[in-house]
Amino acid sequence: MAKQLIKGNEAVAEAAIRAGLQAYFGYPITPQTELLEWMAKRMPELGRAFVQAESELGAINMVYGAACTGARVMTSTSSPGTSLMMEGISYIAGTELPIVLVDVMRGGPGLGNIAPAQADYNQMVHGGGHGDYFPIVLAPSSVQESIDLTVLAFDLAEKYRAVTIVLTDGNIGQMMEPAELPEMKPLKKDFPDWAVAGIKGRERRVLTSINLEPRLQEQTNMRLIKRWQEVTANEVRFKTYFSEDAEWLVTGFGSAGRVALSAVRQARAEGIRVGLIRPVTLSPFPVKIYQELAAKAKGLLVVEMNTGQMLADVSLAVAGQLPVGFYGRVGGITPFPDEIVTEIHRMVNEPMQPGEDARVRWLSHLETAR
Repeated sequence: MAKQLIKGNEAVAEAAIRAGLQAYFGYPITPQTELLEWMAKRMPELGRAFVQAESELGAINMVYGAACTGARVMTSTSSPGTSLMMEGISYIAGTELPIVLVDVMRGGPGLGNIAPAQADYNQMVHGGGHGDYFPIVLAPSSVQESIDLTVLAFDLAEKYRAVTIVLTDGNIGQMMEPAELPEMKPLKKDFPDWAVAGIKGRERRVLTSINLEPRLQEQTNMRLIKRWQEVTANEVRFKTYFSEDAEWLVTGFGSAGRVALSAVRQARAEGIRVGLIRPVTLSPFPVKIYQELAAKAKGLLVVEMNTGQMLADVSLAVAGQLPVGFYGRVGGITPFPDEIVTEIHRMVNEPMQPGEDARVRWLSHLETAR
């Protein structure tokens, strides 16, 4: 199919529809509202279910109920709405149901603002709800990748009966880029043998996350961790750029990773042998590629639109093989490539010292720059 100019939020919505979405439940919140608006028009046109819930709490619990039927279901929101959904997400994970959630991040904490940020990383990647569960988290850096990962999200959710999250931000949701949409898939007609769809002469099926007996709860938790081991073995995704000869490394996800790539290209034009790691799956985290490239490099700079939430995972991955620095912008501000180039120069010329705190150094330099 030919490419068309399309906004990120609308592209995600149409990609989900073409991936066979059967029911959407949501509540408007910027900067993702265009996604809901697109669904409000397209889903009824196609004879599919669309409900604007009374709140994010209502939306996630409607998703919970619909997912029990085995249908392809989805919701979308932004940062404060995601927080409201956390209890429902944990219930869904405990019931072992496949759902897709799109989180278009904004500035915070609290109500925050509608500008782009990446401060939902910990909440999404490390399971913000209560209990032991493991969401799959995909982080696109373009409109095209948002389309591709949304389609993938439904397949992964069903394959592993897992909560699967497409984690974007206000930049990607609001930008317009040429992109190619997939062909329309037929809707599912055959449903899994665990789904509740009427008894029809068989044994009753019960789907629940309530396990009052500790041994039964332990069995559920062990089943989840074993399934997660399969995900970790088979579904790690990442992109590397200029890594073959890299003496220095930069890493970032989503919008920050995209801006960092421009900075890396600029630094290489200046003769600095620097490469980029952009994780596409934030969960499972691509630990091995960090270990492999860190073994050959002199330093690594983590770039995020938050106060260093992925920084902890990167530091664990490289396990002290090299100094790890940090540069972030917060509150809804996107860094410019020139800012990151400055930090690349600092990484090369003023290496991190043993025991130096990357956040303390970052704050010091950011305040000096102001």
